[in-house]
Amino acid sequence: MSELHTELCVPCHRGAVPLSSAEIATLSARLPGWTVDTDDAIPKLTRTVRATDFAEALAYVNRIGALAEEADHHPRIVLEWGRVTISWWTHTIKGLHRNDFIMAARTDRVFASAE
Repeated sequence: MSELHTELCVPCHRGAVPLSSAEIATLSARLPGWTVDTDDAIPKLTRTVRATDFAEALAYVNRIGALAEEADHHPRIVLEWGRVTISWWTHTIKGLHRNDFIMAARTDRVFASAE
């Protein structure tokens, strides 16, 4: 598992530069299971994880929501019976920032703790 989860998220303000394609590729290699998808012309780091039922999926959502609040960095979370889809991106820069990869790594730890 990537050590990205130990890094601190830094405040990201309008005008910050999104990651380059090369930086995204390097960081993506550290997060197996995640894809970079483009939605509304904005790259987003996305992963879908299966759960045994709705209650387990909801527990994932609640734990990820707590992490997001703690970091003041919020993903798109789609909760369905038996699965959760998480998408991280930095809204203020309409792109990907290192913080998104840090939060994805923390999200992986939530999923791993349930296994």
